[in-house]
Amino acid sequence: MNKWSLLVLAVVGLLGCKPGTPSQYIQPADMEDILYDYHLGQAAAQLEEGVSLEQHNFDRSVNMAAVLKKHGVTQAEFDSSLVYYYTHSERFEKMYQHVADRLSDEALKLGASEGEVERYAILGLNGDTANVWEGNRTAVLIPYAPYNRISFSQKCDTTYHQGDTFLFNLMADFMYQTGTKDAVVCLAARLDNDSVVSRVNHVSVTGISQLRLNIDEDRRVKELYGYFYLGKGNDKSTTLKLMSLRDIRLIRFHNQKKETPAPRALPRDSVSPVRDSVRTLPRVKDSVISNNLKPKQE
Repeated sequence: MNKWSLLVLAVVGLLGCKPGTPSQYIQPADMEDILYDYHLGQAAAQLEEGVSLEQHNFDRSVNMAAVLKKHGVTQAEFDSSLVYYYTHSERFEKMYQHVADRLSDEALKLGASEGEVERYAILGLNGDTANVWEGNRTAVLIPYAPYNRISFSQKCDTTYHQGDTFLFNLMADFMYQTGTKDAVVCLAARLDNDSVVSRVNHVSVTGISQLRLNIDEDRRVKELYGYFYLGKGNDKSTTLKLMSLRDIRLIRFHNQKKETPAPRALPRDSVSPVRDSVRTLPRVKDSVISNNLKPKQE
């Protein structure tokens, strides 16, 4: 084999190699299983009623410890792997999308209706009710710049009508060891007269979060934009703090108010003179009219 053949093989080998996860970190398939078990345990804990916040936080920490023990991973290994995957956002988002799909499948197996799990998943881009979200369905935030904010923007075409209403729908989940949870979701709309309307929601608990944005009936939306933000407040600790968003959807509802159609003009010959129609009206007795109009005596 000559030197040119060796060179070609070397180039092909380099092009065919994909960067893998360093061995000191939890590998992708194992990390996905850990995150799935963690979120499954948190979802079960959310179903319990009458539990105090202190007890709930304790249960979450116990659940996390049990998941790590099940997979033979220490807290330090998990934390360092989490940081690694977060700095490789494409892999992390893909991983969380797999976790979200598995959680949805599990919910269906446990008896949840498809409407509860994927209420707006089957909506297309057209129709009176449509899912118009153009971004990723999942996102992950940690309270440290630049990983604490994700912005989005999308233009609106002629399928958007005057007076449309928008519903921002997402599932939020916090993976916190300590600290106050304070996330912000903002949705804004730039209208055809260049005015702006916006809504902001603070999210501090795991579960479904919704934000509704109403538009004036005589205005059309030119652009939708906003952001997700995870703050750290006055918390100085460096313990694990992570917020995952999944099933992100932006639902557009067309205004169902119908305009009153103009009366249709009739042929001239079919319209009777006013004086003739008046003569055909039945005569109302004066006593009835006077009794209705006469004020009551005190």
